[in-house]
Order: sequence, then structure tokens, then C-alpha cells
Amino acid sequence: MKIVLDDVSKGRAGGILPATDATFASGRVTLTTAETEQRPSVLGLIASGRMRSDTGTVTIDGRRSPRRMRKIVALVDAPDVNDPAPDVAVVGVVEEELMFAGRRADPLSARRWLDEHGWRTLARTPIGQLDADDRIRMLLELAVLRRGIEALVLVSPDRHGGDPRHWQRIAEDFAARGFAVLVIAGTAAAAALEAESPARHSRVGRPRVRATSALRSRRRALTDSSTDGILS
Repeated sequence: MKIVLDDVSKGRAGGILPATDATFASGRVTLTTAETEQRPSVLGLIASGRMRSDTGTVTIDGRRSPRRMRKIVALVDAPDVNDPAPDVAVVGVVEEELMFAGRRADPLSARRWLDEHGWRTLARTPIGQLDADDRIRMLLELAVLRRGIEALVLVSPDRHGGDPRHWQRIAEDFAARGFAVLVIAGTAAAAALEAESPARHSRVGRPRVRATSALRSRRRALTDSSTDGILS
């Protein structure tokens, strides 16, 4: 399964989200970048079929099907969209996610689930106080409980602090289980990962920078004058 975002943007002249490309596929982790408070969540909504882009196309296996995307793509921890309130206890977050997954969603069932994953001691901890690694892995594990999920879009894991290599490895664990994983992070985290291993951590979702009409005119002028020695 492969999802392709081609030249997607949001807002007038891309003010909300500049034109961006990204591709994520089963068994792989794709790291893409989006800066500012709002853009990562907007990109996540588009990449999961929950928001229409104003330009470009979003396809799944070569076809446009937002309905299918909404069924199989889980949007995870997107700020101001579906991130848990920071003061809610972990057991409450688990109960809610079990309900969304169509499972028994009472405190006992939530604690049993936490037991199975080694998180029982965190049951009464506000989720906003969890270490980044525990929070990210927990929310991803809860997301894949939902029937039919094949892809995960993890939004801004770097905002929780910690070592970006850790959440990258967590994402790779889920890719190894067959999920398509798109991680949307800031440029600083992406640069840190690229610096460590450029071949392994490629950044494929850079925003496109379009030349203005004035700049295009200037380029044409320089090109036309190149025979007169203006350009070397």
C-alpha cells in the first residue's frame, strides 16, 4: 500500500501549508518536515484523508480515495486535533482508545492492556507527564488496535523532547510490523537524524519554493544576456 502526496498545499498562496510532497508505503518509515504550530497538523490531516488540500493530489495505490484513507490511516497525536489533554490520566486515555477500537472500555480492561505492555505503573500518571518514548509508543500501540489500520501518521513527536533517534526507532518498529509510517517533524529534528545517517534518514517532504514572477523575469533576463558575458 502506498500513499502519495503530490504538490499539496493549504491556504491562499500556501500560507497555511506550502506546497509539499511526501510518499509513504507499507513497511517503511518516511520522515517529512513541517514548521510552525499549525502546519504539522494540517499536513497530517491531509495525509490521512481527513482534510482536502487546495492544490495538488493525494492518492492511495494510484487512486484518489479519501474514504479509504480515513479507514486505514490513523492520525496520531496531532496537536489541537486529537492529542490527549495533558492532565488526563493514562488509564483514561487507554479507555477512550479501547472504545474507539471497538473493545471493552472500562478501567479494568484499560489496566489489563497496560499490564500487557508493561505500563501498569503509569496508569494514574497524567499523559502530559510521560517520557516522550512512552507516550509515542503507547499512542501508536493504541492506534493500531483499530480494525483495518494499515498506516500511521505521527505528528510532531519532537515537541515532546527526548532524542529523535528514539522515536525514529519506535517508528521503525511499527514499519517492521508491516505498517506504512509517516512521521511529521521539525527541520531541526530531521537535520539531526540526517547528520547521523544521511543514507538512512532521507527527508522527502520538503516544501517547494516557487519563484515569483519578478524573479522568473530576472532569470530570463540573465539568461538572454549570458552571451554578453553577464553570466560566467
